[in-house]
Formats: sequence, C-alpha cells, structure tokens
Amino acid sequence: MERLRITMPQQVEGIIGRLRQGGFEAYAVGGCVRDTLLGRVPGDWDITTSARPEEVKQLFKRTVDTGIQHGTVTVLADHVGYEVTTYRIDGEYEDGRHPKQVAFTSDLVEDLKRRDFTINAMAYSHETGIVDAFNGMGDLENKIIRCVGDPLERFGEDALRILRAVRFSAQLGFSIESRTYGAITRIAPNMARVSKERIQAELTKLLCSGHPEKICEVYKTGISAYISPAFHALPWEGFQVPSGLSAEKYARWAAFLRLAGPEAAVQVLRDLKMDNDTASRVRTLASWAGKEIPAEEAGVRRAMSGMLPMVWDVLLDLNGCGKETRRLTEEIRKRGDCLDLKHLAVSGQDLIEAGVKPGKEMGELLQQLLETVLECPQKNERETLLKEAGLQAYK
Repeated sequence: MERLRITMPQQVEGIIGRLRQGGFEAYAVGGCVRDTLLGRVPGDWDITTSARPEEVKQLFKRTVDTGIQHGTVTVLADHVGYEVTTYRIDGEYEDGRHPKQVAFTSDLVEDLKRRDFTINAMAYSHETGIVDAFNGMGDLENKIIRCVGDPLERFGEDALRILRAVRFSAQLGFSIESRTYGAITRIAPNMARVSKERIQAELTKLLCSGHPEKICEVYKTGISAYISPAFHALPWEGFQVPSGLSAEKYARWAAFLRLAGPEAAVQVLRDLKMDNDTASRVRTLASWAGKEIPAEEAGVRRAMSGMLPMVWDVLLDLNGCGKETRRLTEEIRKRGDCLDLKHLAVSGQDLIEAGVKPGKEMGELLQQLLETVLECPQKNERETLLKEAGLQAYK
C-alpha cells in the first residue's frame, strides 16, 4: 500500500531533516497533521523529536528558549518560529492545568499518549508516514472527538480540555464520543481552576466557528456554571447565528448576548476579561438588537450615527433588516452624508469664535446641530449651521 505523503512547508522539512541528520527522530505533530488530513491549512506547525533541548540548540543557529523546562525550543527559520519539543511524559498535574514536572523519553508513542484527543495525537514524517497509535485517522473519518485513553484522566490532568472538546466539535462539525462526553459532565467543576482569559479564548473560537450553536453544549454539559454567574444565567436555548453574519469576534459574541441586553452582555464580557474594544461594540449591538429601524433616510442616518460603519453592517444582519434599509445605507454612504461630529461643518472652534463658551453648553449645541444635519444633510454648511444656532459667522 502506498504511503500517504503530506505536503509540509519547506522550513518544516528543513528542521525535521536537520534533526534526522543529527541522528534523532523528528516528526510534525498534532494539529498541523490533523488539519492537513482534513484539507485545512494549518495555523502553525509543531515538531516533536527525540533530541533533548540542548541537542536541538546545538543543531540550529537561531533558537529561543520558549519553554525549555518542558522541552520546547523555538527554532527560527526565515524569520518564522517553529516549536520543537522533546518527546516527554507529563508528571502529576497538581493544579488541574499544568504538569508539576515532565520526564523526557525516547519513545514517540509515550509522547503521543499524553495528548488530549486522538485526532491531535498523530505524527508525520516523509520517511515514516503517519504514526497513528490511537486511531486518530479513524476518528477523523467518522467525525468523532475522542480522548486518548481514559477521558477522566485526560480531563483531570487539564480542565481546559473539557472546553476544547466542545470547541473542536464546533470547528470541525464533529460529535463528541459518548465516554468523552460523559467525562465532560463529571469533570465540569474543574473548569473553576481555568483562567478566564483561556476560557474566553476557547469560547471565542467556538462562536467564530462554522457551528457556533454548539455553545449550547457548554450549558448542557454543566460547564457554564463554572464560568461565571452572569454567563450561566444567559438565555441560550435554541441559539442560532443569523445567516450570513460576520465571523468577527464582536459580531458572534453580540449574536449570542443580544437577548441578554447591553448591561448583562458587558458583565459577561467583563467576567471573561474581554478587551474593551470588543466589549464596546457588543454593548452597541446589544442595545440596538431587535429594535425596529425606520426604513427612511433620517431614521437610518440617526441609527448609523451611533456606531462604526462595520458595526452598523453587522447590525443589519443581526436584526435581519430588509432591502430598503440596505439600499438607504448605500445611498447615504455614496453621498457622504454627515453622520458624526467629526464631519459636521461647524467645529467647537467655530462656536468659540462666534461667542459660545467652552463647556456643557457647547457640547449640547454641537449635538443639536448634528441632529439637524441627520434630519436634513444639505444643511451641513458652516454658515447655515451657525444661523441655525442663532449665531453669526465670525469673519
């Protein structure tokens, strides 16, 4: 039978070749093998080797000690970093996230045995082909997420794997094997040990995947109770992302949080240590979600003025706005109608020169003039607006 050959980046082939020339075993391993077999483009390429970290460093000119205590050295090739990790056996996981110590081994299968899921526990080299000790290829074919070995042990070692199982099922459109699923429900309380930043990263990948509705599994399995009270209280049953909605992070979070309202939405994101820009956009979308936007120019301009253009485009999809609202949006943009203070023909300096004192009164006046222009865009001229404000233009 002809051996399966995987196409690898030239730099990866070079690193593996150099390690083998040095007398060591070396393979591409994990997600890059999985993704290539699925016809996906790997995000990065990891390499595993029988060489010890100090031996890897001797073979390559440019290396970085990224995780040397756990056997990982980053090899730089053409200004790109590739992680090269020594075969290892993990010691005891005291905190439910990280091994207290690792022991290096010369046995590739021992290294693969410690990995989370069968589909992530495959290695490859041109010389050997696929090394698949746990039927990862069979599970890829059958579209199954299954733990390597005992799922209770794997999840007990690292609680984040619980959420990764759900996330992979969403990204790949796979189902979770029954023993693995059962172990998730039992180990769910261990999620309390995982940092909010890591949880948020997994949930974001899940929501931005091809099957964002699988976030419901986070509730069905009991994981949600150990994420945060605000997250656990969210309405989730029957959640679906509107057709065609952008896969941007803020768009998908807004879709999930829109029924909770802006304050609850922001609380969830705050609990998950979300960045301020995403939280701000989600607040805006949650505030407008479900609101009827009048299909007439002034109403559309007023709504558009409250958010960034890309956020408005997401809102159109989120609210299922019709053709007329979209047509008006295009017309407003094509004409270049003023939608914010930045594009108002009168500035704060103009008002000062016309005799208005800086402060609250000036801010209110500028807002009134913006309202005038949103209603009637042709009035966006300096002389017209000053006259509208009862002021005389300063010459």
